[in-house]
Amino acid sequence: MKKLMNCLLIAALVLGVAVLSAAPVAAQDEIKICQVTDLGGVDDKSFNETAWNGIKLAEAELGIKGIVLESKSDADYMVNIDQLIDDGCDLIVTVGFMLQEATATAAADNPDVKFSIIDSTVGMDNVVDQVFQTDEAAFLAGYAAAATTKTGTVGTYGGMCIPTVTIFMDGFARGVAYYNEAKGTDVKVLGWDMEKMDGTCVDSFEDLDKGKQVTLAMMDQGADIIMPVAGPVGGGTIAAIEDRGSGLVIGVDSDWALTYPDNADIVLTSVVKKMDSTTFGVIETVVGEKFAGGKYVGNLENGGVAIAPFHELDEMISEELKAELADLQAKIIAGEIELNETYVQ
Repeated sequence: MKKLMNCLLIAALVLGVAVLSAAPVAAQDEIKICQVTDLGGVDDKSFNETAWNGIKLAEAELGIKGIVLESKSDADYMVNIDQLIDDGCDLIVTVGFMLQEATATAAADNPDVKFSIIDSTVGMDNVVDQVFQTDEAAFLAGYAAAATTKTGTVGTYGGMCIPTVTIFMDGFARGVAYYNEAKGTDVKVLGWDMEKMDGTCVDSFEDLDKGKQVTLAMMDQGADIIMPVAGPVGGGTIAAIEDRGSGLVIGVDSDWALTYPDNADIVLTSVVKKMDSTTFGVIETVVGEKFAGGKYVGNLENGGVAIAPFHELDEMISEELKAELADLQAKIIAGEIELNETYVQ
């Protein structure tokens, strides 16, 4: 009996040593991919959420651990980044132009930490800059809007007039202008002046009522198709169209027919940025130990940007218009249609 107890004790001690020695290895091998959001939050139905979807996909397919910190004000940007550095994150993904300064500072102070910023350029060896030629896809959306409007007036507005927002608005207006030149029409664009490079912005990515009010004002001026480039604030445009019982919206960043399924019947199309797939791609380089800083430019040619299908409104879009959009896309890719040099990445 005593001999049996000794054997059991030895086995327990051996097992305990094995467990203790295994635990640190598991923790050491765990790859942590961390995100800092802009002010819209991780469930903004826009760029923060789309980037987070890329991290969640990596959790499912690559076995990494995803962590997200939401910024409630711009004072949180540096605080959140510093916290994630202290947490030992293997990659810190910062989302939005507004995080450029904080990301650049953190990357310079921590050259051994890997970063990827979305919608901005830092230009450091330990940072992958994810930027998107969204004016290419917005051009197609503007052309489609000009071909579809019944009032001859369309509109666009931004959350803040920063380059990653106004690039959408400028591309949209240029698509309308191209349609007018090709068809001899005079479709008007509210909210953006291509000559002055200035437009309507509500100075918020959070206040849905501001989106609703500016949409109602544009509708009062005759606009029946509106493209908000304002994150969650775009939900105010949907609310305005619902209240009026007429009008269509063009989504941005994600496919709004899928993001807002209850409102898919008023979503003409969306200007999509594939931030989920580009973020996933950066994560793959971290997991495969092939990370290298540099710039990734998402455009029509590589599928980094696109216009979404017409979904429930497909029947109102003629085959002729679909063919024209396909031809325009090919011409943009070939460089036959030149967009604003200000935004060329």
